[in-house]
Amino acid sequence: MAIDYFKIFALPKSYPLDAAVLEQSYRRLSTQYHPDKTAHLSAFEQKQAVMLSATINEAYRVLKSPLDRAAYLLQEQGIKADAPENTHFAPAFLMQQMQWREDLEDAGHDEQALLALNRQIVVARDALQAALNQDFADEKWEEAANHVREGRFIHKLLQQIKQALP
Repeated sequence: MAIDYFKIFALPKSYPLDAAVLEQSYRRLSTQYHPDKTAHLSAFEQKQAVMLSATINEAYRVLKSPLDRAAYLLQEQGIKADAPENTHFAPAFLMQQMQWREDLEDAGHDEQALLALNRQIVVARDALQAALNQDFADEKWEEAANHVREGRFIHKLLQQIKQALP
């Protein structure tokens, strides 16, 4: 990786991070390097400011998202968690995934059923976050990659529930 997103925000390189410190650093940097502040500079310097601002925004987006942050850290271990060829899921997760899909379909636009399903999946998401914390603490990279893939599915399902809510 050419650019270390953690260094940009002066954060230790680890999966768990202090979201408040990230937010504070992001606000400071995005204000400090905002392209509007370079209007008086040369075209080259303005272009550099735009590129730096874009890098700051991308670094913030990646580090703010637990799944994106995990995938980013796994890349340093040579693991591309989101690679299309990585399609293996544990059988128990596949069964749970099918059940959640059926429950979502059965719920239709029933707000109470959707909210109940959402609560159930949020519990699973939170457990997955705890598992990712432990995977990184134990340096279990492949398990972390599997959890990232499961987390992507859970995130997508939560978005679908949100869209289905009246």
